[in-house]
Amino acid sequence: MRTIIVDDEPKNVRILNRLLTDFCIGINIIGSAGDANTAFELISKLKPDIVFLDIEIPNGNAFDLLDKLMPISFEIIFITAFESYSLKAFKYSALDYLLKPVSIVDLQNAVSKAKNNSYSKNVNLQVKSLLHNINSASNGKQKIAIQTLDGFELVKEEEVIRLEAKGNYTEIILKDKSKLLASKSIKDFEDILNTDVFFRIHNSHIVNLNFIKKYHKGRGGYIILEDETNIEVASRRKLEFLSRFK
Repeated sequence: MRTIIVDDEPKNVRILNRLLTDFCIGINIIGSAGDANTAFELISKLKPDIVFLDIEIPNGNAFDLLDKLMPISFEIIFITAFESYSLKAFKYSALDYLLKPVSIVDLQNAVSKAKNNSYSKNVNLQVKSLLHNINSASNGKQKIAIQTLDGFELVKEEEVIRLEAKGNYTEIILKDKSKLLASKSIKDFEDILNTDVFFRIHNSHIVNLNFIKKYHKGRGGYIILEDETNIEVASRRKLEFLSRFK
């Protein structure tokens, strides 16, 4: 895999170069760049398979660079030193990011995923989703890249009524009553969804709290959603669930 590293700190480039060489099979590092302008020229000329991209770089940032490079023809692995950076935007867009200092295991997992991805199908949709989510971080209009058997579909967070576990898959029910079958487990979604909006009410169900119409008391009780679905509240989740409405 022809690989380019974009980072403005030479020390970081050297460390990542060594880690990729020593621990990641099948990686051929063909160049590095320390700013957005040089990165644009290098990527356009060498046409890599993978780009490791630091978010904060001179002459713009990673998002400005990607906007100029669209359509994308390579896999992207973001690198950031800031855990507070809008990481939900990356998770929602199903794009990989690594936190500095880079973990060898995380690096190997990200490289393995990049090798197995079909960027011609997915990466442009994912990048569009990321750019949208970065710009929409403050207004609650973010989109989730739902990985299906055919690729990805972008869904507005506010359109999701509920999610239901279907073995290793998850069925996502939308406001317009349409359904998507995602090739990820419900636990994967629990880990990325906005906890201010979504709540795992039962082992098999995550609901959008904004769509709850009524709650009925009982051992755990049950809720009625705006689409008239009844869902039991797991007794062990009852107190936390009710606390959301205090």
